[in-house]
Amino acid sequence: MNLDFASVWEMISDIIPDNQALICEDEVILWKDYDIQSSKIATALSNAGLSANSKAGLYLNNSNEYLIGQNAIFKIGGVPINVNYRYVAEELIYLLDNSDSEAVFYHACYSSRIKEIADSLPNIKVWIEVADGSVSQYKDALKFEELLESCDPMERIHRDPNTIYMLYTGGTTGMPKGVMYKQGEFLVYLFRTLKAMGYDVPEDINNLEQQIYDFKKENTFIKSLVGCPLMHGTGMWLGAFLPLLLGGTAITSKNLGFDADQIWKQVEDTQTTNIVIVGDAFARPMLDALDRAVESGKPYDLSSVNVIISSGVMWSEEVKNGLLKHHNMMLMDTMGSTEGGMGSSVSNRDNPPKTAKFSLNPGVIILADDGEILEPGSDKIGMIGTSGLVPVGYYKDKAKSDKTFKEVNGIRYSFPGDYAKLEKDGSITLLGRGSNCINSAGEKIYPEEVEEAIKRNKEVFDCLVVGVDDQKFGQKVIAVVSMESDTHITQDSLVDSTRAFLAGYKLPKKIIFVDEVKRAPNGKANYKWAKEIANESL
Repeated sequence: MNLDFASVWEMISDIIPDNQALICEDEVILWKDYDIQSSKIATALSNAGLSANSKAGLYLNNSNEYLIGQNAIFKIGGVPINVNYRYVAEELIYLLDNSDSEAVFYHACYSSRIKEIADSLPNIKVWIEVADGSVSQYKDALKFEELLESCDPMERIHRDPNTIYMLYTGGTTGMPKGVMYKQGEFLVYLFRTLKAMGYDVPEDINNLEQQIYDFKKENTFIKSLVGCPLMHGTGMWLGAFLPLLLGGTAITSKNLGFDADQIWKQVEDTQTTNIVIVGDAFARPMLDALDRAVESGKPYDLSSVNVIISSGVMWSEEVKNGLLKHHNMMLMDTMGSTEGGMGSSVSNRDNPPKTAKFSLNPGVIILADDGEILEPGSDKIGMIGTSGLVPVGYYKDKAKSDKTFKEVNGIRYSFPGDYAKLEKDGSITLLGRGSNCINSAGEKIYPEEVEEAIKRNKEVFDCLVVGVDDQKFGQKVIAVVSMESDTHITQDSLVDSTRAFLAGYKLPKKIIFVDEVKRAPNGKANYKWAKEIANESL
């Protein structure tokens, strides 16, 4: 079997043409139409002058068109570029220029921004606008819907499995960076990951065709509801790639804001088996919605849900236990980054959850700053390194690539910058990203560890922790906290109640109460915002 995304999906569409591939609210795309529509858009890209290895940006909200456009790029042997829809003009110009994009798909609601930046991007050969009910402000774009009417499907081709697959990651600091993988190697890695997660996949990816026939016979396809943005790795890899590579269904919503009640209504309507989220920022409102529904005497039907998968940020023990009270399902808490997977924590009613405790993935090491590979129970902390599938590097950034992807004892590892402690039982306790580490009176303090402790107070809804300059200590710990509705707590009492979970030097010197803790659309921490709030309070 040809190891590229488009070829896998072409094979699947031939076996189950009338199964559902994509659902976005009331818009359902069958597998045969997913393939045909992607092939028509691929023709449009080819007609515009794009070919193998061409880059094309996806400046789109969650939608069926996002996944069709991405598949069209794969079909020509090209490289899709994920674009954060919150970027302003300067950030968009940087990303599209840095990625060498030659085409851009965008929703009409962003047309005024396209009009603003188009002249600054002369290498873009074609702009493709997706209708969303907004009035278009840019007249030089092709219309997605018209291309589906006017273009013939592109003939199927053989594609190079060494073609780069790239995902841009902004992290918490710096400009976005394109993390590069070889597409064939990335596919093999994804299937190994699926197998490790307990999914029924063949040992050899070349036997996938027979597996799809078996799924068809048993009607055991995954229906995955993507609760977070497709523009980020969690939404795309776990939310969309996971079901689609096994012949299942990717379910999205057009709603830009997160609506927990809408999520549970979609679960009922589509008989969702998997839900993909990003930590407490998504899980806590979902739990609140379930509680409200029970109190009103109209509980949601969760019987189809087998697993909720989270990645990227903390998913607390308290919230996990609350969800399990409503339905016995698997809660899969995965730890990783665009640059590599590190560990996972799986819980259900029979295996109670623990916050920030992860089982180490095979091929993962904890490397202390002095170069020692840590053993279980070590008093030291270290940076997490992952082997196995290590990215080719960062696109057009050799210096950063050499710093992040390097050899230890002859084995190549990825070191994205996350620190952890290796416990006696072999599990790891995630401490956080080294770039956010707070140095206070000679002690290293990791924000995520402090955030976890503060959020164990039931009055706290969300929290971010940052360090600000301090003449006496070098830096001091500041917490920005939002509370549950109708709760009142003072700074002193919150600090005192957190003492049970943290050493005294890690406790915040000041707590700033806000109505809402700001996060990115994927639920990840907005430390830049939190630091601004903290500095303004001094």
